[in-house]
Amino acid sequence: MKNNRALFERRKLRNRNFLRKKLNGKLRLTVFRSNKHIYCQIIDDSSKKTLLSSSTLDKEMRKKIKISGNAEAALEVGRDIADKAIKKGFKEIVFDRGGYLFHGRVKSLADGAREKGLKF
Repeated sequence: MKNNRALFERRKLRNRNFLRKKLNGKLRLTVFRSNKHIYCQIIDDSSKKTLLSSSTLDKEMRKKIKISGNAEAALEVGRDIADKAIKKGFKEIVFDRGGYLFHGRVKSLADGAREKGLKF
């Protein structure tokens, strides 16, 4: 029997392989969540560079949110990364949830990004 971490890594690789087929030069919005915080980055896979990032640890975000490990905080992080992306001129991206299921904080981050105008 495989442990939870090994199963998580398998889900993450399966998701990334599926996204490679859909990328076609688009940028990737990837999500990492811990028990206390949530982080997201916009990555250009062709040049292997992180272009933008946002998290609950940013100074602006700390002022907006009280608790950093809930869905409301994830919604604010999603709105923040979308604002940054639109200012840079990125409209269409691919959402990479990693090995996480698409519910809870991950879903609210995606909803916040869509609410501000990102398309994925």
